[in-house]
Order: sequence, then structure tokens, then C-alpha cells
Amino acid sequence: MKAPIKLKGKLKTYMQWPIYFGVLFLVMTIAMYFIALKPAMIMTAFMVVYAVIVIVLMVHINPMILESLIDFSIGYSQVQKQILSELTIPYALLDRDGNVLWGNTRFNDLCLKDKIKDKHISELFVGIDTDDMPIDNEMTQVEIKYGERDFRIELKRVDINSLINHNDLFESTEQDQMLVALYMFDETDINRYIQEIHDEGFVTALIYIDNYEEALESIDEVRRSVLVSLVDRRVNKCISSGEGIVKKLEKDKYLAVFRYKYLEQLQQERFSVLDEVKSISIGNDMSVTISVGVGANGGSYAKNYELSRAAIELALGRGGDQVVVRDRDTINYFGGKSQQVEKNTRVKARVKAQSLKEIMDSSDKVLVMGHKIGDVDSFGSAVGICRAAKALNKKAHIVINEITTSVRPVLEQFINNPDYDKDMLLTCEEAQNAVDVNTVLVVVDVNKPSITECPELLQMCSKVVVLDHHRQGSDTIDNAELSYIEPFASSACEMVAEILQYIQEGIKLKPLEADALYAGIVIDTNNFINKAGVRTFEAAAYLRRNGADITRVRKLLRNDMSEYKARAEAVRRAEVYKTHFAISSCPSAGLESPTIVGAQAANELLDISNIKASFVLTEYNGVIYISARSIDDVNVQLVMEKLGGGGHMNIAGAQLKECDMEQAVAIIRETIDSMLENNEI
Repeated sequence: MKAPIKLKGKLKTYMQWPIYFGVLFLVMTIAMYFIALKPAMIMTAFMVVYAVIVIVLMVHINPMILESLIDFSIGYSQVQKQILSELTIPYALLDRDGNVLWGNTRFNDLCLKDKIKDKHISELFVGIDTDDMPIDNEMTQVEIKYGERDFRIELKRVDINSLINHNDLFESTEQDQMLVALYMFDETDINRYIQEIHDEGFVTALIYIDNYEEALESIDEVRRSVLVSLVDRRVNKCISSGEGIVKKLEKDKYLAVFRYKYLEQLQQERFSVLDEVKSISIGNDMSVTISVGVGANGGSYAKNYELSRAAIELALGRGGDQVVVRDRDTINYFGGKSQQVEKNTRVKARVKAQSLKEIMDSSDKVLVMGHKIGDVDSFGSAVGICRAAKALNKKAHIVINEITTSVRPVLEQFINNPDYDKDMLLTCEEAQNAVDVNTVLVVVDVNKPSITECPELLQMCSKVVVLDHHRQGSDTIDNAELSYIEPFASSACEMVAEILQYIQEGIKLKPLEADALYAGIVIDTNNFINKAGVRTFEAAAYLRRNGADITRVRKLLRNDMSEYKARAEAVRRAEVYKTHFAISSCPSAGLESPTIVGAQAANELLDISNIKASFVLTEYNGVIYISARSIDDVNVQLVMEKLGGGGHMNIAGAQLKECDMEQAVAIIRETIDSMLENNEI
């Protein structure tokens, strides 16, 4: 015998309304007996009929209604189950551990397995594990590749307790019961279309020949046209291989367009066209090098072109013979392994000198600053700019905070000197107070705003000039009205010495100023050993004619005993890594400027046979300073850029924070290993 079925909830209340009306009618009938007999009797007869009808409904009709509701519910449930089972999206229910409890037809067909129940989801699909199970009410997504199809899997928690609590027929016996609903969305076609759109993206490239005039001058006139045609052929072959087009804009400039897919291929090949062009040899004494600036994912054709313009300027500012790829906000560098050839012409120096003169003429005050922990090159070049400002009858100040031991002997020559103003030297705070609307800021020996002596001045001054000999990186001074960056120059002092010869006729340097500039050249060239070209010696000769004395300079650059011992200790500690790399640490205890000593030790390590690059680490004020040096085979600038630094091909540096000396050495080793493996150095 079947158990009786009882209604509950709102449906039960609705079905009991006839009883409620019957009670109401009964009360009315009794009340009418106190008013009038005949109407009360009629009402009693009506009440009897109503009661019979209600009884018949409750006994016979209600079960029929219940049966119809049950039939409808069962049928509706079956329809839902059928729809869910035949759903085109693979769907499954998992327990809290990731075991499959049930899957619809599409899920079962996809798994290609007869028995999926109680199997862990990771056994069916590689890429999903227990850690991907959702927590609380969140939904997690996992992207996997199954067979040749790409799926996006959504996992959503289903709390059984909440379902049971809304049902009056059951009661939960466990405190935490849950299932996981799994939905699989096939995104193969979408991903393919996205990839096609990405691959077919428009890429702009500007290709410049770095040393066009110099290369042609190194070959017979008869062969010059052949050399140019060979370069054209290599460039055209490179671009046409990717179904791109290239147009020659000028004798040494090209514009190329191709698909983004080909750019990825060129990056994988590390732009072999650089070496292909460099390998052209038909009797030319000088190898031809090219620089390439690539702009991609700018959002429009015009924006891509602007990105390529910025990229080629950065490539040239870093010394040429390299590729700079600006992919929206990302910048990647390739090449840059060869030493840039010094240009003998001074036309650019003369043009920049005239531009600097015009900017100074339109200003009332000149502030000059170098980089933090300044050296003799930054201070000497600042002194030279001050002399140019005074020649133009402008007030000039040098911004300097920390005076290092290497700078102090040179700087003390200007303190309390009647030939110079008492306020010639300003701190960062004093310089900020001195800035007005008509002040020009000249930045020397640095082009990274973050390591300037006072970065706040870059935003306070409306006119900014940059004079530097270091290669540019992604972090540059953007608001410069005049930027003169020559990586082939040996030092900032060399550049300033050239500018002084063209900014105004008849400028006569004082001996102290000539000594400061000469000392800067001596330091950065390591006594005319590194990067000393023809123009370097010409600048030195100009300074000698203006009273620079070699003996005085040598005395100014001498070290005290503690620094000399620290430098010797750094050389003693050096270890040779991978046969050609010297890595050492410089003691900093008791030294006023340990970073300077570390740089000197790095220079000395290059005098050891078979050493191609040296890295000396110095801990100072909680920061690890790295001084990197090389002769010609290794571009230490690329190594330091991996660590967030930069510099020259042969002279570079970086800073590491929140690590100790052992960790810093390990980082350098890992960086060298990675770059050697990828043939980057």
C-alpha cells in the first residue's frame, strides 16, 4: 500500500482555502439565528450543500490534482534530464576531490572512454588537478589542449547544503557537502581566428645604414656601387622572405612593412640580417652595419610608424649595429655586439653647440647636474658647461649632493676660489628653490632620469638639455629640448670640450677647468686605453692648449692607502667563471666611496690574460653596485641591462636591491649562462 502524499508549502495553503471559507460560512449561519429564523434556515441549507461539495473535492478531486501535478513534475524532470544529457556543451558533475560522478553524452563522447565514473578529472584531461577546484562560491577557469582542440574549462561549486535547506522533505546529515559543475567550451576556432589576426598584424620597420659614408670611403670608387647594391640585396632578401615590402627612402635609409608573424620569426633568428650585412666584403676595410627600429601593435598604422621612429632613434642612441623592437609598451634589443666606429666629422657637434647656445641665450639661469655618486667625468663636464654659460653672461650652478673621494680633490680646487661664485655648487634642495620659469637644466654624463643627481628638477624645469656618451635604454629623459647622445665618445668631458670650441669664439678655459675636463677623459678612458679615438686626442690637445697639466691631473687622481688596499683585495678575491669572466667583490668597510674603488678594480681585472669581461660587486648603503668592464669581445651593456642597468659596450653597471653578495654573484652567473646559451654575448 502506497504511503499517503501530503501537500506542503504554498500549494497546501491554496488547497485549504475551501475549508477556511466553510468556517466563515458556519460563523455567519450561527450569527443569523440570532437575527432571523427563516434566513438562518436557508443559510443552513446552503451550508450543508457547500460542506458536501467541499468533502467531495477533498476526497476525490484533490488526489486527482495531486496525481496530475506529480505527473507533470516527473515529466518536466525527465525533459530537463534529457536536455542536459543532450546538451552540446560537455558537462559533468565532480565531487569535491575532482572525481567524476556523472557526465552528459557530449562529455562521454569527448573522453572516448566507456567508464568515466569515479575517475579523477586529471586522468581524463591533462592540465587539470585538485588545485584547480573552486573555493567557496568562486568560479575557476582552466585552459587546456585536448587532442587537436582547445578548451576553456569552467569549474563552479554547487553547495548541496543550500539546496537541501530549501527543501522541506530532506534534512542534511553532513555540515559541508558540495559538488563541482564542469563546463567545457571549445575555443579552437576562436583561438585560431585570434592568432590569424595577430599574425597578420601590420609591422613597420625603419632600417638605417650606420656608417654609409665611412664604408664607401674605405673602398675603391669603382666598387662603391657594388657595395651599395649588395647591402640593398641583403635587406630586400630579408624582408621579401617574409612576404613583406621594402622601399628605399634615401641612400642609407629603408622603410619596410611585413606581418607580425614574420617579426616573431626574425626575433627567433635574432635578426641574422645584422650579421649578413656585416659579412659583406669586397675589399672594404670597414664592415657595413645597420640599425633597425621596429614598431608593432600600436593600434594603428600611424602609431606603428611612430613606434618604429622611436625605436630607430633608440637603436642609434645605443651605438647602432642592433635592432630595437617596440611592441606596444615592450622594448626588446637584438645585436649591438660590435664596437661603434667613431665619426671623424664634427658637424653634429657644431650643430648641437649652436642649439645649446640658443637655448642658453633665451634663459636667465643654468643648472648643471650629473648622475648620483658622481665621478670626475660628470663633474668635469659640468664645469665645462658652467664655463660656456659664463661666456654667455649667464648665472650657472652645479647640482651635487654626495661628494665622492674621486671628485673631492678636483672639486676642492673651486671651493673658496675667488674666481668662482660661492654658490657655484648647490644641493638638490637648494637647486629646487633656485628654479624659476626661465631656468635651463643641462644634464651631463647620464640619460636615465632615475639616476640623475636630482630627478625632481627634470619636471620643474621647462628647458632640459641632455649631453651624454652612454648608450640609451628604455628609461630616457622624455622632455629634453635638446638631446646630444654620442655612444662612440669616450666621455662626457670629450663631448663638452668639443662643444666649447663651437659654442662661441674666443672661449678661454681657466687651467683648473681644463684640468677637470682632462681628468674626466683620463678616468673614463683609463689613461687613454679604452675608447680613445682620434677626437678623444683632439679634445685632449685642446685642453692642453688651455692649460691642462698632466702632472696636476695625476696628483688629483691619486688614491689613498685604504682604497688602494681595497682595490688589491678585490683583485685577489676574483674568480674566473666560464674561462673568460672575472667575478669579484670589493670590500667597502672604511671606504668613503667604495663604488669608485670597485670600478677601478674591474678595470684592473681586464689586464689578466684570457679575461674578456670583469664584474666587481660592491655593497654600499644596503645596495649591491655592479661595475662591469670588457675589452672588445663582450658587450657588458647587454649583460647589465638584464639586471636593470646599462652603460657602454665596454663600461656598464647595475644596482641590485634586497639581496646579499652571494645572491648577487649567483644572479650574475645565471645571467651569463643564459646569454651564452642564447648567443647574446
